[in-house]
Amino acid sequence: MTVQAFAKKLIDSIEKVMVGKRDSVELAVSSLLCQGHLLIDDVPGVGKTMLARSIARSIGCTFNRIQFTPDMLPSDITGVSIYNQKSKKFEFRAGPIMAQIVLADEINRATPKTQSALLEAMQEAQVSIDGVTHELPKPFMVLATQNPIEYEGTFQLPEAQLDRFLLRIKLGYPEPDDEVDVLKRQQFQHPFESLDQVVTAKELLKAQEQIKAIYTADSLQKYIVELVNKTRNHSEVYLGASPRGSLALYRASQARAAMEKREFVLPDDVKALALPALSHRIIMSPAARLRDLTAEDVVQEILDTLPVPGGNLTPQ
Repeated sequence: MTVQAFAKKLIDSIEKVMVGKRDSVELAVSSLLCQGHLLIDDVPGVGKTMLARSIARSIGCTFNRIQFTPDMLPSDITGVSIYNQKSKKFEFRAGPIMAQIVLADEINRATPKTQSALLEAMQEAQVSIDGVTHELPKPFMVLATQNPIEYEGTFQLPEAQLDRFLLRIKLGYPEPDDEVDVLKRQQFQHPFESLDQVVTAKELLKAQEQIKAIYTADSLQKYIVELVNKTRNHSEVYLGASPRGSLALYRASQARAAMEKREFVLPDDVKALALPALSHRIIMSPAARLRDLTAEDVVQEILDTLPVPGGNLTPQ
């Protein structure tokens, strides 16, 4: 099965539940194909949880939801070793992170200490408990949500945590016609209840490997690096995107090309993914924040002014 066929099956399945959110669903699938994690930054009630559950059910993956609260401990996420009186040995009791698709709901409500429990899992696909390393299942993806409006009782995600997310998306409110469609679909039961598995985890792992073979011309790789480098030298930026941001944009561009049944990346792929891949990795200067300038504004300005590479971008 091609990456395009895999992505189409998965997106069509998710859209049975997520109405009118094609662009956001495509970005979520791109992140999945890149073996990356997704940050969904939006207000309550727009379908963040349902997106994660729909992805898991459509692939037939195990799914766990972690509801973050200020009193949560790192062991509540990763698991804990408990001494067994009968066997006189410590036994590992797995936490909810031990699933293929994990929803970290309202991640900014947990303390920084608890948030950091996800770092090793997201980067290394493993957790270490009492000096013992436990591998996470494959595929593995964290979808984290946070409410950008309500700040009371929340803790801002540290830069190291934000940098682990491949993409950040916003679902937004549906269009009026789409919202009417939502009402009709849920008249008797939620469409999620009738959602079936359409692809397998094995097919996903194969598609993830196929992504890596998508050709990216040297000029496009330099374009990606130059784009990211300009975020570091911008007058309005305190801290620019990291090399992990360059790699995220590179991988996501490969996924987009494959989803459109191309064997090579185009500048349009890079430009379409620059905002979701880079904006959450940029910290604006205090003066820029006072003028209500955002990281999205900076990335868009760079995209508008940076020359796009020309010439032959196809494999030779």
